Amino acid sequence: MVADLVRTWVAGWAVSRRTPPPVEKPWGSYIEVAGNADEVGRHVLPEAVELLVRRAAASVSVPRTWMKMPAEPEEIESWLPQGWAWEESGHLMAVDLTATDPVAPEGYTTTVETIGAVTYARVLDAAGEQAAQGQMASLGEAVVVDRVVTEEDHRRRGLGKFVMRTLADRAQEEGAVLGVLGATDAGRALYETLGWKKHATLAECVYRP
Repeated sequence: MVADLVRTWVAGWAVSRRTPPPVEKPWGSYIEVAGNADEVGRHVLPEAVELLVRRAAASVSVPRTWMKMPAEPEEIESWLPQGWAWEESGHLMAVDLTATDPVAPEGYTTTVETIGAVTYARVLDAAGEQAAQGQMASLGEAVVVDRVVTEEDHRRRGLGKFVMRTLADRAQEEGAVLGVLGATDAGRALYETLGWKKHATLAECVYRP
């Protein structure tokens, strides 16, 4: 189950970020990331198996290459050679989608636009400035939610929940039944209030020799 969710997340993340399609490797997938000063690419492993983790790590020679997998960092730390640095772990989450017919909080309006396989939800304040946003990549029966952000001046007003519910309703309209995402600690707290469940910790490390 977790391995399948990881594969869905990888595929959707690449669609959402408009990267080249993931390249299959013996240990999982590799995604090239362009135009990012902190990341040139990422290896994502659907399972944290020692042999595969070691092979993936040994294949990396380019600094700022990331590796992500469903595991607690302490479980795999001893498998990595020198040059790898730990970053804050994420959370792999999923939910069975339900419609809620959300209404924008008072004083805000929303726009929803689909370009290709990616749907963008934006919340605007009374002045027409962006207050919150989120997007999702459509993969048939599954969607991958990405880049949900509320601007500092508009937080604690329910905009994040509204964005998530808006995306979920659109996903259902398109025939999706499953939502998947990778969350930060702060994001996890929000998503859990909406019924999302954590299925694994996403251990994240980067090659900085």
